[in-house]
Amino acid sequence: MKHTVSRLPVRVAALLALLVATAVGAEVPTVRVEARVLAPSTAAEATIEAVHQATLAAQVAGRIVELAVDAGDRVRRGQVLLRIDAAESAAAVAAADAGVASAESALLNARAEYERARSLVERKFLSQSALDAARTRFQAAEAQLRAARASRVQAATVQGYTAVVSPLDGLVAARHVEAGEMAQPGRVLLTVYDPAQMRAVVDLAPQRLAALGAGPLRASVELGAGGRLVEAAGVSLLPAADARTHTVRARVELPAGTAGVLPGSFARVHFHGAAGPQAGGGPVLIPATAVLRRGELTAVYVADGAGGFALRQIRLGRAVPGEAVEVLAGLQGGETIALDPVQAGIQAGTAAR
Repeated sequence: MKHTVSRLPVRVAALLALLVATAVGAEVPTVRVEARVLAPSTAAEATIEAVHQATLAAQVAGRIVELAVDAGDRVRRGQVLLRIDAAESAAAVAAADAGVASAESALLNARAEYERARSLVERKFLSQSALDAARTRFQAAEAQLRAARASRVQAATVQGYTAVVSPLDGLVAARHVEAGEMAQPGRVLLTVYDPAQMRAVVDLAPQRLAALGAGPLRASVELGAGGRLVEAAGVSLLPAADARTHTVRARVELPAGTAGVLPGSFARVHFHGAAGPQAGGGPVLIPATAVLRRGELTAVYVADGAGGFALRQIRLGRAVPGEAVEVLAGLQGGETIALDPVQAGIQAGTAAR
């Protein structure tokens, strides 16, 4: 028993020595930092919306007799989504048909009377004023027939409004009514959208836009809580400011087919202007994983040129898309830093013994 206890610390020491030797012997990955001229940028909160979205409202009054879809259902262009009771509109069409038939009959009589009056005038059996009166009745009958036919077209059009169809291929975002409810002209029934084309909408103050420069804007969109970053397909600014908030609306188009994006969800848009000239070069960019944070200390391990590393305190600036960070002070372009600060710290501590 004494023999085992006395040898245990020796085994532990040998194991620790092996681990340290392995860490020291391992090559620490490094990267050479360079000064870059960063384009001006700004970030703003945004809301996702569909490029193609339609809110369908009733155009006729009536009871909803059929509701074929619900929220989340996929629909096709021209598909019947909802039907409104067509009894009233069908009666209007029947009345319009009767009006057309009556107008056609009146026109036949007026035409025959006009032809007969013209024949009698030629034979001097009827006065010219009587012919003029017959011509007027004939022209009025023609006008009445045109009005009756227009009423028939209008009634048929209204009857077509009882079937509500989808104007696009996409999904039903919301259903605002239930079967059996009364529909009135203007009442919202359904909302549909195309999930293939989405965009982020953000309102920016003109001062923030001016800080991005006069060149074309680029943007990247941070989606969801996971921080997924998507490069925008295009950025457009509306040509007028909002009179209440004094902001300008920007529409940031997402690439077609971007998955996992829902209308109304939160996003963060990072706008990038055109990079301009900067005296003395730009700031130094380093990978965020190379930064060592210990309490109030923010530092990196810098290669000393002799195979070792020295800890150096730095001052950081803004984060740059792509998991990089800007260094405001403590580093210069051309220096080499360790990508793994833990492994570099072990090597530096071992070399100092």
